[in-house]
Amino acid sequence: QVQLVESGGGLVQAGGSLRLSCRASGRTFDNYAMGWFRQAPGKEREFVSGISWLGGSTQYDDSVKGRFTISRDNGKNILTLQMNSLKPEDTAVYYCAARRSNVIVITTRYDYWGQGTQVTVST
Repeated sequence: QVQLVESGGGLVQAGGSLRLSCRASGRTFDNYAMGWFRQAPGKEREFVSGISWLGGSTQYDDSVKGRFTISRDNGKNILTLQMNSLKPEDTAVYYCAARRSNVIVITTRYDYWGQGTQVTVST
């Protein structure tokens, strides 16, 4: 069992930055591929970014490439998402997720989820 707790969300103006964190507890963190997803009101949950066990492989949705950076610190059991040049369309609840595999997938086929943190980008 893995418990995930996100933090770092908030209200920011367009063009600003936020840094999301996800703290994991329970089983060994570095046995899991990790992902960030987001869900806007009335929309399905969508993939934002993913990272492999040791961080050697990352993947981003086209909508955030060049603006968001995913990273992990396995020693501290922390996953982060640095979000720069934020746009109003980035507004959503952001979730971190863990998958018992070294393969990053862009679907919601992850085994554990956090409760989410709200990100709101104003114009």
